[in-house]
Amino acid sequence: QLVESGGGLVQAGGSLRLSCATNTRIFSNNGMGWFRQAPGKERVVVAAISWNGGSTYYADSVKGRFTISRDNAKHTVYLQMNSLKPEDTAVYFCATYRRGSYISRANYDSWGQGTQVTVSS
Repeated sequence: QLVESGGGLVQAGGSLRLSCATNTRIFSNNGMGWFRQAPGKERVVVAAISWNGGSTYYADSVKGRFTISRDNAKHTVYLQMNSLKPEDTAVYFCATYRRGSYISRANYDSWGQGTQVTVSS
C-alpha cells in the first residue's frame, strides 16, 4: 500500500529525491514519516510530516540537508536529500504516522518495502 521509489547510487555531495506513493484511504488525515535502516543497525526516523504539512520533524543527522514534503492531491510524500554523505547509506522506508512522538517507530504503521540509497565516497 506504500511504494517507495527514487533510491540509487550517488556520490558524496550529490542529491536524491525519494517518493512514497499511497492511496487516499491511507494518506488522508495521516502524518507520514521516512525511516532508514543501515546494515546491522536499527531502523530510525529521518523525517516526519503532519497530515497537512504544517509540522515537520528532522533527525539531527539530516537537519539542513533533507526536506520532507507532501502532495496531498497526488497522495505522495517526498524526501529531498541534498549534500549526501556515505553515512546516509541505508534502506529508506516510508510509513504512516498515527499519534504520539514522531521519534518512536511504534507510532507508525503501513510500511513500504523500502528503497536502497547508497552514497559513495
